[in-house]
Amino acid sequence: MGTRLRTLIYTFIFASWVILASGTQYYQKSLLTKEDLLPMEEVHLETKKSKRQTEFTTENDETSAVLPADTPENSVPSPGEGDASDLPTCLLCVCLTGSVYCEEVDPDMTSVPALPKETAYLYARYNKIKKITQKDFGDIVTLKRIDLTGNLISEIEDGAFSKLTLLEELTLAENQLVRLPMLPPKLTSFNANHNLLKTKGVKANAFKKLTKLRNIYLAHNQLEAVPMIPESVSILHLQNNNISTVTVDTFCKSNDTYYIRPNMNEIRMDGNPVVLAQYPNSFTCLQSLPIGRYQ
Repeated sequence: MGTRLRTLIYTFIFASWVILASGTQYYQKSLLTKEDLLPMEEVHLETKKSKRQTEFTTENDETSAVLPADTPENSVPSPGEGDASDLPTCLLCVCLTGSVYCEEVDPDMTSVPALPKETAYLYARYNKIKKITQKDFGDIVTLKRIDLTGNLISEIEDGAFSKLTLLEELTLAENQLVRLPMLPPKLTSFNANHNLLKTKGVKANAFKKLTKLRNIYLAHNQLEAVPMIPESVSILHLQNNNISTVTVDTFCKSNDTYYIRPNMNEIRMDGNPVVLAQYPNSFTCLQSLPIGRYQ
């Protein structure tokens, strides 16, 4: 009995010691794992960070390798650099169906832009166009209206409008023209106000064959005489020129005292040196007297 009790006690003590020793070893191992975990994670993060930096540097090196050696890093083209002719028309202008609007274009537009084939209406006002050539409108036979107001046009080549058989309205106001070109046959309205036109720069038959012409605007020029006006014209503006005389044949017909001009409704000749009261027989065929100086 005593031996069994002694053996039981020893067994209990030994088992307790084993359990205690195992717990101590596990606790030390746990402490070691937690203490070592943070440095290992930091090492892992540093490794990933270093790898990302290496990749980024490599990409930058590859990008830099594409650029020319003499290209500045901050080189950005200025919107104002270059010429308008270097850019597509519909990037410089507003292109809608059949219409092109090129007004006050930047960079400066110094020539007529290349137009889409279907263009019917061109508005290229207040630019710096200096000349109109035969090629400018040669292929755009669909044009019905051209407005080039406020440019620097001083020369228009003969035949520049000859292929524009559908053109009805042509505006060349506020330019530097000294001579009129040949005009297309179906023109109904022509405006060349505020130019440098003299009588020698307007051919005697410049308007004669334009049987559909309704409006002629030649105010603020240097004309010395009234050009030949077709019977179809209803509005004629000649104010502020150098016109000093008119004749019976200017508006009427000297060989037909019964002739009445059928369409002329408005003639402006104010601002000219001519005294209209001195030529009463020159207006007998008109339905209303011209606006101008009578004394």
